[in-house]
Amino acid sequence: MPNEISQLLLNWSDGDAAAREQLLPLVYGELRKLARTYLSRERADHTLQPTALVHEAYLRMVDQQQVSWQNRAQFFGLAATLMRNILVDHARRHRAEKRGGGEYELSLSEADRYSSQANVNLIALDEALNNLASTSSQHAKVVELRFFGGLTIEETAKVLAVSHATVERDWAFARAWLKKELNRQ
Repeated sequence: MPNEISQLLLNWSDGDAAAREQLLPLVYGELRKLARTYLSRERADHTLQPTALVHEAYLRMVDQQQVSWQNRAQFFGLAATLMRNILVDHARRHRAEKRGGGEYELSLSEADRYSSQANVNLIALDEALNNLASTSSQHAKVVELRFFGGLTIEETAKVLAVSHATVERDWAFARAWLKKELNRQ
């Protein structure tokens, strides 16, 4: 199935609208799993459901005009980025409605990698990743793909077109940098 997904993505890049329609049933389960993973890290009373997150992300992916699809890993990397953006936008709207209250916290299964706190505020994590991206976009992308996208080191290396060892080094550096940055807050 990964090869079938990659082929459909290539066909979609070549302008085949039918390939886009054939793709959704093949990736829907993985997108829902990704969305459930994201939302399991959110607060318990989160109003966004996995199905809504998947649909919003997929609609945004379909609207992408300049994407030249290459493979499955690239597709799920972009899905992870879009889901992160949707959740951060949702958190910011919620915070604005509450006038600074109701901060969204992200429960990290391995919180020691990022912060000494058990939960990390999603908006704070997003801001920290944006700061990291301003100095090293590759380090930020590794975090996004590994943590948010759930990609393996090998899949991340493929998306970024770098070696396995490079991803491991970047992942270790980014975790340490985020831990330091989030502990300041």
